[in-house]
Amino acid sequence: MPELRLRGGDLDGLTLHYLTEGSGPPVLLLHGLGGFAASWRHNLPALGRQATAIALDLPGFGLSSKPPGPYRLAFFARTIDGFRMALGLDRVTLVGHSLGGAVAAAYALACPTRVERLALLGAVVPGFDCRISWVYRLLAVRGLGELLGGLLWPGLLRAALARCFARPEAAEVDFLVRGGYAARVSPGGRAAFFSTLRSVRADLVAEGERYRRDLVSLALPVLLIHGVQDRVIPPAHAETVAADLPNAAVRWLQECGHFPQIEHREIVNGWLAEFLLSRAVSR
Repeated sequence: MPELRLRGGDLDGLTLHYLTEGSGPPVLLLHGLGGFAASWRHNLPALGRQATAIALDLPGFGLSSKPPGPYRLAFFARTIDGFRMALGLDRVTLVGHSLGGAVAAAYALACPTRVERLALLGAVVPGFDCRISWVYRLLAVRGLGELLGGLLWPGLLRAALARCFARPEAAEVDFLVRGGYAARVSPGGRAAFFSTLRSVRADLVAEGERYRRDLVSLALPVLLIHGVQDRVIPPAHAETVAADLPNAAVRWLQECGHFPQIEHREIVNGWLAEFLLSRAVSR
C-alpha cells in the first residue's frame, strides 16, 4: 500500500495510505465512517480499466495518521487537496460512500475548479436533512459512545455491519470486520472515530444552511446511487438531494442496503464507468 506524507501548514507530517489501479483520468474513492481504502476492492479493478482509480485511507482511519483534534469536514477537504497536490493531479472525480460523500461534497465546494464530477453512494450530503441510524446517534453521545465503543469486539461489530446489508454476505461482512480492525480499536483509532462522528455532526448542524445554499448553486454533475433498503442513510435523503441539485440524478438499487458498491458491485461499476465517460447526467 503506497504511503504519502503531506508537507506544510497544519497538515505537515500527516501520513496517508492509499491503493491505486489503472491509468487515465484520476478518480478518488472515499470510504465512510469507520471504513478503509480496501473496502473498494471490488471497484478499483473495474474503474482502473479506464481511469487511475485511487482509494484513500482518510486521516483517522485505516493506516493513515490519526492526529488528535477535531475532524471537521473542512479538515478532510484540506487533506484531500494536499493529497491531490502531492500526487501532482490537476482535477479529480470524487466517489464518496456514506461519510465519504459528505467529504467529497465539502471538497467540491472548497475547490470547485479541482473537481470534474461527484458520485455519491449511500451518502450523507451536508445541508440536507438526514435522520441517521439510531446506532450512530447513541455513539455520538459523549461518554456513552466511548462505553459502547469499548464493547466493540468482532462479534458485535459483525452483527452491526450485517444490518447495513439488505442480504448480508458472510464473506463481505467478515472482510469489513477484519480489515483495519487493529487500527480501528486502537486508542488513536477510537479517538478519531468519535471525533469524526461528533465534529461532522456539529458541522451538519452549524453549517447546514451554508452547505445547502452553496451545493444548490454547484455546477458539477452529480450522480447519487442509493439502496432502497438503506437503514443508515434513509432513501428520502437521496430523493431530496437529487430534486434540489440542478445537475444531479439518482439511481436506485432494490434489495440493497448501505453498501451499493459491494452489494451490487457489477451494476455500480457499470454506472460509475458510464458516469465517468459521459458529458452530462440524464435524469
